[in-house]
Amino acid sequence: MTKLAFLGLGVMGGPMAGHLKAAGYDIAVFNRTLAKAEAWADRHGGTCAQTPREAAEGADFVLACVGNDDDLRQVCLGPDGAFAGMRPGAIFVDHTTVSAAVTRELAQAAQQLGLGYVDAPVSGGQAGAENGQLSVMCGGSASDYDAAAPVIATYARICRRMGEVGAGQITKMCNQIAIAGLVQALSESLAFAKKSGLEVEKVVEVISQGAAGSWQMANRHKTMDQGQFEHGFAVDWMRKDLAICLAAADEVGASLPVTALVDQFYKDVQRMGGGRWDTSSLIARLG
Repeated sequence: MTKLAFLGLGVMGGPMAGHLKAAGYDIAVFNRTLAKAEAWADRHGGTCAQTPREAAEGADFVLACVGNDDDLRQVCLGPDGAFAGMRPGAIFVDHTTVSAAVTRELAQAAQQLGLGYVDAPVSGGQAGAENGQLSVMCGGSASDYDAAAPVIATYARICRRMGEVGAGQITKMCNQIAIAGLVQALSESLAFAKKSGLEVEKVVEVISQGAAGSWQMANRHKTMDQGQFEHGFAVDWMRKDLAICLAAADEVGASLPVTALVDQFYKDVQRMGGGRWDTSSLIARLG
C-alpha cells in the first residue's frame, strides 16, 4: 500500500488529508498545533506524528499545505524536517501557495537528497477542499508529476502539469491576479446597483447570464449584498499571495497595475478590521 504523510491540517489541508484517508491510503499527519493533528486522527484514523520527520519516515509521498515561505522551510529542512526523514526516491508535493523562489530552493535541496519535488498549489477554497473539487496546478519533472498525479486526483477536479519546478506557483499567481481584479469589479457593480436604487438580486439575475457572469457573482453576490464575509479565503492570505505576485512581476518585467491597486484596497479592508474576512469583502470599503 502507498504510504503518505500530510503536513498542515488547516482549513485546506485537513479536508485534503481526509480525502486521502477515505480513499484507503496509509497516512501519517503532522500539524504544528499537536491538538489539531490529534483531533484529525481521532476523526479519520491514521497516525499522528510529533515532527515532520517522523511523519515522513517511510512515506512514498509527503504532501504539505502550510502558510507561507517560512512555514514551508520549517517543515522541510533541519533535523526534524520532512526531508531528513524521507527515503531516496520519495516525492514531496507542496500544496502551499508560496514564492517560486522558495520552491526552487527547496526543490534543489530535495534533488541533492535524491528526492522528487512537485509544487502543486491549489484553487477552489475551503469548499473545494471539503468537496474534493480543487484545481491543482503543478510544476516538476514529468516523471515526478506522473507518479504524484493519482494521489492528487483524490481531491482534485482538475490537475495539470504546467512545466518544470516553479511553474505551478507561477500559474497560481495568474489565478490570484485574475481573482483580484474580478472581485473589485464585482464589488463596484453591486455597490453601484444598490446606490442607484436597483434590486441587486434582479440585476445579478440578468447580467449573470451574459458576459459579466462569473463564479464569484453566482456564489458571492448575496453574501456581499448582506455584508457577510465569513465564506472563504481570508484577506490576510490574499495579501500574502498578491505580494508574491507583485514581486514575481518585478522579476520578469511584467506590469500589474490593477493587481497593485486592489492589493491596496485589501489593505484598507485590513485597517477596517477585516483581515480574516473573505476576499469578497472588498465591497465593504465602498460604503
